[in-house]
Amino acid sequence: MRQSPLVVVANRLPIDDSVAPDGAFEWRRSPGGLVSALHPLLRHTPATWVGWAGGTGPAPDLPDVDGVRMHTVPLSAEDFRDHYEGFANATLWPLYHDAVEQPEYHRRWWEAYQRVNQRFAEAAARVAEPGGLVWVQDYHLQLVPGLLRELRPDLRIGFFLHVPFPPPELFMQLPRRAELLHGMLGADLVGFQRAQAAHNFAQLAAKVLGLPATDRRIGVDGRVVRIGAFPVAIDTAEMSALAARPEVAERARRLRQDLGRPEQVILSVDRMDYTKGIEQRLKAYRELLANGDIKVRDTVLVQVAVPSRDRVAQYQILRDRVEHQVGRINGEFGRVGEPAIHYLTQPFDRAELVALYRVADVMAVTPLRDGMNLVAKEYVAARVDGTGALLLSEFAGAASELEQAYLVNPHDLDGLKQGLLAALRAGPEDVAARMRSMREHLAHNDIHAWAASYLSALEESGTLVGRRPATR
Repeated sequence: MRQSPLVVVANRLPIDDSVAPDGAFEWRRSPGGLVSALHPLLRHTPATWVGWAGGTGPAPDLPDVDGVRMHTVPLSAEDFRDHYEGFANATLWPLYHDAVEQPEYHRRWWEAYQRVNQRFAEAAARVAEPGGLVWVQDYHLQLVPGLLRELRPDLRIGFFLHVPFPPPELFMQLPRRAELLHGMLGADLVGFQRAQAAHNFAQLAAKVLGLPATDRRIGVDGRVVRIGAFPVAIDTAEMSALAARPEVAERARRLRQDLGRPEQVILSVDRMDYTKGIEQRLKAYRELLANGDIKVRDTVLVQVAVPSRDRVAQYQILRDRVEHQVGRINGEFGRVGEPAIHYLTQPFDRAELVALYRVADVMAVTPLRDGMNLVAKEYVAARVDGTGALLLSEFAGAASELEQAYLVNPHDLDGLKQGLLAALRAGPEDVAARMRSMREHLAHNDIHAWAASYLSALEESGTLVGRRPATR
C-alpha cells in the first residue's frame, strides 16, 4: 500500500477547458489514454498534478478537483509552438510511431523542449514533499526525471512512456539522443507498455551511453535504474457498470434505430492522427462495398475521429484526406437517408461513447502503431452481454493482451479486409467465447492492478544509500 505522497507530472492538467455553472472544474477525458488511465487512480487519492492548463500566458490558479491539487505550469505561445507542436509532436511522436510520417528536426524546437522540461522539473521540485514519489508521464517530458534528480535527490522518481519506444535504428536518428536517454535515466523506474520497448531502451543505454544494461536494470551514476513493461489498464468495473445502466442501454437502442436498424454496425473511435490507420481502414471498407462483400443497407460504419493538434500541418492534411475519402464513399455507395459512413468529429461524453460501444457489433481498432489503445479495452469491458467482435491491429499494445481479438496487419489491405469480414461473419459461439476470454483478462488486469504494480515497483526501486536531504 502506497504511503509516500504522490506527485503526477504530465504535459496537460486533467481538467476541462470550461468551467461548470457552480464554478467547478471537471476531469477532462482526453482523446488520448493518459487521463483515462490515471483518473480512476487519483480521483479519490490525495495527490498533486503538475501540468499545463491549456492556455498561453501566466499560469492560472485552479481549485482542487476530486481532492487532487492542480499545480499549473505556464507556457508562452512560443513554448507551445516549439515544444508541444514542434519537438514533442513533429519530432518525437512520428519517430516513436515507426516514422509513419517523416520527423522534423529544428534546433529551436530542442531549445524549447529543454526550457519547458526545466520549468516542469522546477515546479515538481517545489510541490513534492521530502522523500515523496513523483511520477513523470510521457514523451513530452523525457528530460524531467534527470533534471528533477539534480534538484531533489531525496525523491523517488518514476517515468512512464505511454507511446511506443522505437528500435535503436530509428532512435539513433535523433540529434539529441544521448540527452534524452540521460533524462529518462534520472528516474528510479522507467516503465513502458510492452517488453519490446524496455528491450529497445536497454539496447540504446548500452550502445549510446556505454552503460551496463539488461532488459530489467541499467546502471548509471552509481544507481540501478529498473525498467520493465507495465501495460496500462482501465477501470473495468466502472466501465461495465456504466454500460449496464438502463439509460445507456436505452440510448444504444435508439442509436441503432437512428442508424436505420442495420444488421451489423462497425464502429471506430480514434483521435485524428496518422498513426491510427483511418485512411487504410476506410479504403478497406470501400473495397468491401465495391466488391459486394457488404451492402450499405445491411452494414454501416460509424467513424468517430476527434480532431487533435489542428495547428500541425500534417494533421490538417490528414483531416482533409479523410473527409475526402468519406465523401467519396458516401457519394458512391450511400443513398438518401442511408449513408455508407456516419462520420463524426465531435467528442462524446462518457455515457454516449459507451452507448456506441454497445451498438457496435464489430469494433475496428486498427492503428499502424499504438502504445496501448484503451478504446479496445473499453469496448470489451462495455460488452456486458458477452457479444461483440473486436478487430485489432497487431501493432497496438493491447494486442499482446487481447489475443482472442481478430488480429490484423493494417498495412496489408487484403488482410485487413479479410479480418473485417471474419469479424462480421463469425458465428455467435465463436464471438461469445472470444469476448468471454478477453473480459476475464480485463477483470483481473484492471487499472488498480496496473497502478499497484507500477507504484509498488517504484517504492522498491532505486538505491537509498547516498541520497541527499531534500533542498526545498
